[in-house]
Amino acid sequence: MTKKLDVNIKLDNLIDLLGVNDKNISLLADLMDVSIYSNHQELVIESDDPVKIESVKKIINVLVELVNNNIAFNERDLIYIYHLLDKEPEEEVIGLFLSRKEIIKTFSGKPIYPKTFNQKKYIEAIESNTLTMGIGPAGTGKTYLAVLMAIKYLKSNQVRRIILTRPAVEAGEKLGFLPGDLKEKVDPYLRPLYDAMYEVLGPRDSLDLLEKQVIEVAPLAYMRGRTLDNAFVILDEAQNTTVNQMKLFLTRLGFGSKMVVNGDITQIDLPSYQSSGLVKAKEILDHIHSIKIINFDRTDVVRHPLVQNIIERFEND
Repeated sequence: MTKKLDVNIKLDNLIDLLGVNDKNISLLADLMDVSIYSNHQELVIESDDPVKIESVKKIINVLVELVNNNIAFNERDLIYIYHLLDKEPEEEVIGLFLSRKEIIKTFSGKPIYPKTFNQKKYIEAIESNTLTMGIGPAGTGKTYLAVLMAIKYLKSNQVRRIILTRPAVEAGEKLGFLPGDLKEKVDPYLRPLYDAMYEVLGPRDSLDLLEKQVIEVAPLAYMRGRTLDNAFVILDEAQNTTVNQMKLFLTRLGFGSKMVVNGDITQIDLPSYQSSGLVKAKEILDHIHSIKIINFDRTDVVRHPLVQNIIERFEND
């Protein structure tokens, strides 16, 4: 079965739709298991399944609307649109891209936007609440976006410092058995936080703020006895906190501060006899004023598309 689809788009913008060497329609053809080709005036879709043809038409309609509004999209956006149109109407998907607001610019000047509905909700939750919890699988942008928001708040003088922390529980290792001083022991566990920070501030400014302790990186155990005023505090990998550690962390909250707690409750590395503080917090802190819990799922994964497939296979095994 063959369907010809008129492309209502300026010729100069056609490459934005098709992609360099037609890579966008090639990806779409692979995702949908159909044949798609272009004669630069219309797209031709070939498949024995009329349902697939209609699905491809919906995706193309969304992409054309984005191009006509000068909104760039990439491979990850295309895959997200493909998944999203299974449960959302075209207008909602287009609206996500048309209404997105820049979070911050990278060190090189590239603007960063939320890429999924849940990322948008997450950013809005951080802006509107004192404590935000992001729960979901790896690759959904929880840590990255939290660090971006922290830097945004620091740059706009809404907070005076950033504190990044996570429990040092990984693959059964103990800090005491690792070589080096405290910073050298903890740094590998905090690398995802550093990576996001370097992308926005650049290595030089990041190191300068770390030296001045405007940005502080510390293991969770070093939060005891402190009250954190006028700070943006991020607890990452929170699924590996015990209940007591989670209580310890949350009670450090001071005036003028924001807290973000992130984790994936399907990847708990605690011993079997210990309960996860993140699981407990999710149970007891929902529906409290100024606390918002955002649940991510595998459609929010914005890493390589293969990661989505890996997550799906592990969940369904």
